[in-house]
Amino acid sequence: MEMNTQNLKLKIRDKAPDFSLTAVDGKIYRLADFKKKVLVIVFMCNHCPYVQAYIERIKAMQSEFGIKGVQVVGINSNDEVNYPDDSFDKMVEMGKAKKLNFAYLRDEVQAAASAYGAQCTPEAFVFDGERKLRYHGRIDDNYKDEKAVNTNDLRNAVDAVVHDRKVGIELTPAVGCSIKWR
Repeated sequence: MEMNTQNLKLKIRDKAPDFSLTAVDGKIYRLADFKKKVLVIVFMCNHCPYVQAYIERIKAMQSEFGIKGVQVVGINSNDEVNYPDDSFDKMVEMGKAKKLNFAYLRDEVQAAASAYGAQCTPEAFVFDGERKLRYHGRIDDNYKDEKAVNTNDLRNAVDAVVHDRKVGIELTPAVGCSIKWR
């Protein structure tokens, strides 16, 4: 599925909506708990093949940019009744198995996905230090083969925000599995 960019809930420069979500480490996190200069929120889940293809790239981004003031946060909003692989317990298992180096949060009532207007997994949102949206969309242009990527959209946006530059391309269509709504 490719996201519809016509009726996006959050526009570039809008403030990040707050949330209060439980992470796989058992702690509850709010937006204000993430204090780094740049916040990257990726709506993701366990079962989506697109997320599975991107998970190492998301971890690499946290490793590379974490020391430059970037915090990546994953949020899983999928319905766990019809998609039991996306349950909190399965998230904990995945977090350990994949050695996630970023917070992975459960949006059980789907309020965060609704507030952000998330449509698919993975779908990335980049916020600056004032928590204003600077980029929304895909991670890159080739989920199947990292070596065949031509445009690193998310990485380029994060690098621009880290260095206080204008993001060249602020909006791209995210491609992945649809959010599984209740």
